[in-house]
Amino acid sequence: MELAEYTWLSVAPAPPGRWDLRMLGWGLRSDFRAASLRRGVPVLLDWRIGFRCSDWREVPNKQSAICVGVDEPEVRAQLIGEGFGDALPMEVALVELAARLLKLDGLERQIPRQQRIGPVLLDLFHRDAKVSGTWIGLHPREFGLLWRLAETPHRPVGKKELLRDVWRLKHEPETNSLEVHVSRLRAKLSVSGVGWVVQTHESGGYQIGKRPSVEYLRVDRVQPIAQDCGPEQPRMVQSHASRKSRYD
Repeated sequence: MELAEYTWLSVAPAPPGRWDLRMLGWGLRSDFRAASLRRGVPVLLDWRIGFRCSDWREVPNKQSAICVGVDEPEVRAQLIGEGFGDALPMEVALVELAARLLKLDGLERQIPRQQRIGPVLLDLFHRDAKVSGTWIGLHPREFGLLWRLAETPHRPVGKKELLRDVWRLKHEPETNSLEVHVSRLRAKLSVSGVGWVVQTHESGGYQIGKRPSVEYLRVDRVQPIAQDCGPEQPRMVQSHASRKSRYD
């Protein structure tokens, strides 16, 4: 799994805005049958009346699934007792929902929460990066680009691959959205002194760069140059001593 992705298991084709993790940069897979779920992808099971899939009991790996929209405490306890990873009420905050998905059994090994590129620390939960303890303030797409490049730091990633993994596009759009996001990402990295992190490859893609080796020029204080007279120009010494007059 290259980027954080989850499956929305519901009769509704997409989650409501308060549960839509795409707002935090996650990828979305929609399904309405538990039997066709893809293993290794966390699941949000829509528990709302009228939207709950009929075969919800057949979710193959319940530890990787969260039932959301369960307002009754006793029902939440029952679902957890049946093996589901978690059960949450209707008004759960989006950021908490993302954190609980990342904490599901086994998913931390499949989706690492953090990646490091030299002095840059990427945090999947916050969808941002830190340099020397200070957040850079990345847009979700900018974070997605940097996270994707960090997964394969020793090889360039082509434009089509980035559009597929970050934008979820199977075709190359007519706009230059990718180039614009890379430019903005570099500008934010440069403010933190790490603009070298993202480099353009000769093939047209992008890759993680290497920290430049900076050699500092040593400048010593120079004493004023004394004017020296060569042997062919003997120094002329003038004496201003007064002479006594001679009276011969």
